[in-house]
Amino acid sequence: MFDSQFMALPGITPQEYSYLQTATNGLNEQQVRTFLMIYSSKRKNPSDMLLFCVIGLFLVPGLQRFIVNQIGMGILYLFTGGLCLIGSIVDIINHKELAFEHNQRMVFESLQMARMGSFQ
Repeated sequence: MFDSQFMALPGITPQEYSYLQTATNGLNEQQVRTFLMIYSSKRKNPSDMLLFCVIGLFLVPGLQRFIVNQIGMGILYLFTGGLCLIGSIVDIINHKELAFEHNQRMVFESLQMARMGSFQ
């Protein structure tokens, strides 16, 4: 119904697109616009996540984990040198999944805010 609005998100994957369609199924047009405004400010682009992972590998171990609000893992990566670089390399390989997991949490938060905003 409001599919074209989802395509405006930079770097959207087919998996994220179908997840957004399912999540916003019962919302009206105003709620979808509110949701997209909130969600677009919170989501992480997989391309940006790859950049954060590379910076985390060479400069600041754990940066990618801090970016996706995994503070405990970020501190662990920071003090262990990205778990002796192995964790950072795995994060580079799985950067799309790391971004998608973060975006799933942001979909839930954004949906709650969009639904609460419609009652006011």
